[in-house]
Amino acid sequence: MTLHQTLPDDLKSKLAAAVDDGFDAQIAFTQELVRRPSQRGAEHAVQDLIFAEMKRRGLAMERFAMDRAALERHPGAGKWSEAHSSAPIVTGIHRPRSETGRSLILQGHVDVVPAGPEALWTSPPYAAEIRDGRIYGRGAGDMKSGLACAVAALDALKSCGWQPAATLYLESVVEEESTGNGALAAHLRGYRAEAALIPEPTGESLVRANTGVIWFRVEFSGIPCHVSQMGEGQNAIDAAIRTISAMRELERIWNDRRCEHPRFAGLAKPINLNVGKIEGGEWASSVPATAAVDFRISMLPGWNAGACAAEIERHLHDFAAADPYLSQNPPKLVWNGFMAEGYELPEGSDAEAVLARAHQGATGREMGSHVMPAYLDARIHALYEEIPALNYGPVAGVLHGIDEWVEIESLRRVTLAIALFIAEWCGLEPV
Repeated sequence: MTLHQTLPDDLKSKLAAAVDDGFDAQIAFTQELVRRPSQRGAEHAVQDLIFAEMKRRGLAMERFAMDRAALERHPGAGKWSEAHSSAPIVTGIHRPRSETGRSLILQGHVDVVPAGPEALWTSPPYAAEIRDGRIYGRGAGDMKSGLACAVAALDALKSCGWQPAATLYLESVVEEESTGNGALAAHLRGYRAEAALIPEPTGESLVRANTGVIWFRVEFSGIPCHVSQMGEGQNAIDAAIRTISAMRELERIWNDRRCEHPRFAGLAKPINLNVGKIEGGEWASSVPATAAVDFRISMLPGWNAGACAAEIERHLHDFAAADPYLSQNPPKLVWNGFMAEGYELPEGSDAEAVLARAHQGATGREMGSHVMPAYLDARIHALYEEIPALNYGPVAGVLHGIDEWVEIESLRRVTLAIALFIAEWCGLEPV
């Protein structure tokens, strides 16, 4: 079957039945993924599982380490730090007998953010418990369930006797939550296709644009002394608190520029500065000698990451220069993660039209779209490969929070939509 031939009339009903037949196994696989904790640097076990599952399905396999030197040469790479993951990138490769369709990258990330205090969770964060039609757990929504949907979509096609009539790369990456270097490493490895589909938890809607992200750390030194003689010392934590207030002013300035991008102009606050981590001090009765704050700030699509970083540096410098203590003891600025620009998905691509038809077929509804003021790995494909990068995935909630969840029936619909998308975009040939 070539791409230009009509798909079988009964393909949708057969694929829906195949998804249903394999759905219990898909949910069990999703739970197993969630049950393997995979915070930054600890993704090896879950990548081993994914490697084994892809290999069992007959995909040609590659597992490779990230090339730090190549990443550091690339302008879109996140900054390396001691916390950077050494877990491998895993790619399963399907090659057709006859290359008659359009190639595709299916990509997901398995790294997850910390679970937070376990006592706040209704069930343990890695238990993958099912309640009220949802799977609960860290990574259940963001985004292990979406990666499982992609695997299950290929399973459904195969059970119907079909496989893609084009090269397809199924990529499992890490570092999405901190640098974006995992997806970029796959790009630098040479994986290319005519479109990319990333089943992030988007609520069965297409992401039209997302913001870029910069991570940075500011370190302070103080002058320690006994609290009874505070006037003779300098409190590093107080300096950090003053600096946080100053960085909020930069956040306000950047939000005042939101009209520079029409898709974000209507949002009250598309640019968010997060104080993600603060450290400091040694003793309650000692003026602290050290403090450090980890920041995350977003930026609009089209803004240059280097220029934004320079603006952060100027803003910090100007504040410190006007501060009586910091002017003599400047804080240290460290780039320690994301240096990632945002992107916008142009309207009207063939890939989007195919996905819209697949969504309609799977859900009976027209596909909507929205913008997301957060980082997405789609920026790699949109900015550096200049291909349609489609972020589309299941309904999920409380991402990065307590009791993160994904809706089970949404996984069924998204799996069918991905299978229908592959069928039309890549074309089909008999297994």
